[in-house]
Amino acid sequence: MAGIRGKNTRTEIAIRRCLFARGFRFRLHDASLPGRPDIVLAKYRAAVFVHGCFWHGHDCRLFRVPASNRSFWAAKIRRNRMRDREVMRELAQLGWRTLVIWECSFRDGGEKARSRVCRRAAEWLVSRSRRAEVRGRR
Repeated sequence: MAGIRGKNTRTEIAIRRCLFARGFRFRLHDASLPGRPDIVLAKYRAAVFVHGCFWHGHDCRLFRVPASNRSFWAAKIRRNRMRDREVMRELAQLGWRTLVIWECSFRDGGEKARSRVCRRAAEWLVSRSRRAEVRGRR
């Protein structure tokens, strides 16, 4: 588990490339904001989180509590979910908009899925919507 990346994952890099190609400029992992969002677009007052389905306990086919040491993993995932909710609430109180992009949205469908996710993220950034989520198939 020590080899699992927390930053600069393949999914995160793909999102950054596509947003940059569409003309969006951003900062990465801004420590001045709650939860250190993966991508911060100050011009749009938007914070983008790229969540791994396992670590954040997503309700998709990629998440399954491991068979060994179940109680440890269930508690860990529960704490991660609670922290995610708290971070979203804090960002909203500070006037930031939030977008969560789930790993499964990229895993299903190759290049077609990537462009769909990128398009949805770009559309959300220029919208007035406070909060959004990009999910894969269940």
